[in-house]
Amino acid sequence: MTVAYPSILPGNVGLTNAPAGSLERSFVPGMPDADANRRLFDQQQLASSFDPAHEALWTYMTPARRPSFNPGLLADFGQWQADIEQACVTGTLPIRYVVLGSHFPGVFSLGGDLDLFASHINEGNREALVRYGRACVQILHRNMLGLNLPIVTIGLVQGDALGGGFEALLSFNVVIAERGSSFGLPETVFGLFPGMGAHCFLSRRLGAARAEQMILSGRNYSAEEMYDLGIVHALAEPGEGRKVAEDYIRQNRRRHSGHCAIYEASRAVNPLTLAELEAVVDLWADAALRLSDADLKLMRRLVAAQTRLLEKAQSRHQPAGT
Repeated sequence: MTVAYPSILPGNVGLTNAPAGSLERSFVPGMPDADANRRLFDQQQLASSFDPAHEALWTYMTPARRPSFNPGLLADFGQWQADIEQACVTGTLPIRYVVLGSHFPGVFSLGGDLDLFASHINEGNREALVRYGRACVQILHRNMLGLNLPIVTIGLVQGDALGGGFEALLSFNVVIAERGSSFGLPETVFGLFPGMGAHCFLSRRLGAARAEQMILSGRNYSAEEMYDLGIVHALAEPGEGRKVAEDYIRQNRRRHSGHCAIYEASRAVNPLTLAELEAVVDLWADAALRLSDADLKLMRRLVAAQTRLLEKAQSRHQPAGT
């Protein structure tokens, strides 16, 4: 069964002013299809475009306020993943590479929504904390599996990747980072630990002892340090991240099938289940509810400090005359 679907053209993915026309979309049993008239990749806090030359979907986070994983952005990611699956399975777009970056100046992501965490903790709302955490790890787990499609996922870092932002990158096949970017897990500063996959991913990459050392340190690591550890796979000069990502795709396109097979074999040899990730989320929620008032004050101070830095960064990148 097929229905007429608004056209999704290269360079106009998700735009409301795409040229007139239609694409035929096949319905796949079991695939989400909440709104047959909704345009693919039409998310509020994600901006996507398709590059046919590289068979790559380029997506950039455009968060509403602070560059963190607010509930709206998580919902967008869930639909974005469903759209990728829809586009690939039906042949709407021949996606072989998916690249995720951020349009926020100097920041990939600051991770979890700390204001929301503090609110839920003050209310003693464990259910809400678990619900948020599980939404995060479900997205990461699907990304780690490449949506069970023959695609290569690439995280493009052009700024700070902290907390959950760092954890999210660990679910990608390839991470490309510009020099000057930093990576860190600051949760221990306010008495918590990273609960959205850091333990699970890092222990498999670096070993349990090295992973715990990194988590407990609470310090930021440079892109160069992450490259030496094998977490970052390619370095770029500031402002050259996208070019390096394009070069990476161009140089490896002929090996695409082999790379997909290698990543699949790696997951089979060292599997990470969703149940394991969700079990850590439960432990994280319990730990969050044990935070003291002093810990919560530190959390709020961190939010305030980040907000001030973000405002300065935005003012530096504000166009003249605005």
